[in-house]
Amino acid sequence: MFYRAGRQAVAALASLSLLSGCGLFSDSGSEVEQKIVVGTTSEPSTLDPAAAWDNSWELMRNVFQTLVSFPTGSTSPQPDAAEWCKFTDTTSTSYRCKLRKGLKFSNGDVLDAEAVKYSIDRIREINFKGGPVGMLGSLDRIETKGEDIVIFHLTKPDATFPFVLTTPAMSLVAPSAYSKHKLRNDGKITGSGPYLLDSYKPGKRTELVKNPDYKGFANRKNDSVTIRYFKESAPVVEALRKNRIDAIYRGLTAEEVIALESGQNKDGSPQIVETVGADIRFLVFNPEDPAAGNVAVRRAIAQLVDRDALVAKVYQGTAEPLYSMVPKGITAHTTSFFDAYGDPDRDKAKQILSKAGITKPVKLTLWYTTDRYGSSTALEFEELKRQLEGSGLFRITLKSKPWKTFQEGFTKGEYPVFGRGWFPDFPDPDNFIAPFIGKDSVTGMPYMKNEITQELLPQTRKESDRGAVVKQFERAQKILVDDVRVLPLWQGKLYVASGEDIGGGERALDPQTVMQMWEFYRKASW
Repeated sequence: MFYRAGRQAVAALASLSLLSGCGLFSDSGSEVEQKIVVGTTSEPSTLDPAAAWDNSWELMRNVFQTLVSFPTGSTSPQPDAAEWCKFTDTTSTSYRCKLRKGLKFSNGDVLDAEAVKYSIDRIREINFKGGPVGMLGSLDRIETKGEDIVIFHLTKPDATFPFVLTTPAMSLVAPSAYSKHKLRNDGKITGSGPYLLDSYKPGKRTELVKNPDYKGFANRKNDSVTIRYFKESAPVVEALRKNRIDAIYRGLTAEEVIALESGQNKDGSPQIVETVGADIRFLVFNPEDPAAGNVAVRRAIAQLVDRDALVAKVYQGTAEPLYSMVPKGITAHTTSFFDAYGDPDRDKAKQILSKAGITKPVKLTLWYTTDRYGSSTALEFEELKRQLEGSGLFRITLKSKPWKTFQEGFTKGEYPVFGRGWFPDFPDPDNFIAPFIGKDSVTGMPYMKNEITQELLPQTRKESDRGAVVKQFERAQKILVDDVRVLPLWQGKLYVASGEDIGGGERALDPQTVMQMWEFYRKASW
């Protein structure tokens, strides 16, 4: 990964002194099983990697393996199911991996080179709309040699391809348990990761137990993990305070973070760890909508949105204004939207609309999800409504749905304007531009820009030195400003809250901001 802020955060976390993971002991000296309960508002939308390009990765990282991954403290892809991986040519078009010996899936099937090929080919065969297939745009074909060699032949140079393989979307699945032509939907998982899926109850909980046959980098410091899913953040915080759960990840409101921080030094109070985040929030405009499809309407909204007021009122220091799709801390970050629009200005927005012949207030419906990004999302959209209607230039209706139905709606193009969040697949500017451009845009709507897809991105993917691609990504950000198909709002910080007797929170997030459940442990009483 080439995420500078991520590197700093990981380095800082790795340098912290931690108690070594150990079991608890009873008075007789016998070891007691380590069980950890984690609460979150981030429920998976799917259990099948071929459809996962969202927070479903939180679960997948813990039950599947990828060829390469990011062990705690690493800043570049390291072997997981692979013994080693490397480019074997000077043009970054042939990437070869050798598998570890003795790998097998939880159903007993051998994890060999053909299984790897099957897993990745399956993503392209299913081609799930809004899924991770767009990440494999540079892949031509996969070749196997013997049982343990896999060769990825790329259509063009792509220095980011190893980072793509680290994502949980590229999880390895047992061919006998997963059809190559359709998604698996029986609520089960057959993987080779650190944990086995013991049970899954949608909307309620996931039960994970240690995989006795696992061979990989994860040093598991507990024996089992229960993940409890909450619709709102207040109940999950209450559960932590009453010791019904051990830790929280994702979904805390700004008020809850501040409250937890203010009390964390008191005896018996939960502790909270803050890390630098590259997660961003933005609005998406539907080009097929009569109003949102008008670039003047989009530019007027860009001229009106007051990001400072938004983050101050709603997020209270737990987020900061964002003026580019490439966030602060990432190579090539700019303030392109501020450069183009400056401070919020009602008169300039009115002028933009007037030049387009729009003289009456524009009616728009803004959609958001109720259970993906935490309870603050509703407050955020109320503030956006207040700002836009306060100008007298817009009449805003707010609507919302739970994530699963919300996702179905935006992939079908049903919403004029909607809010999305983006947690990086890997921390590189490529991952904040490429996913939103092309026919397989993660927004669910094609966004064709040949200059970006055919010129700028190919140029940057030839460069392993990511500091040498700044000009190309600055140009890509300027194009996004001109079109305003997406409007960045803010970037956040990440927090892990846990009980005072729980260790490992400092190491629980990898550079992709995905939770590594195996890092949590219950501190021993000596």
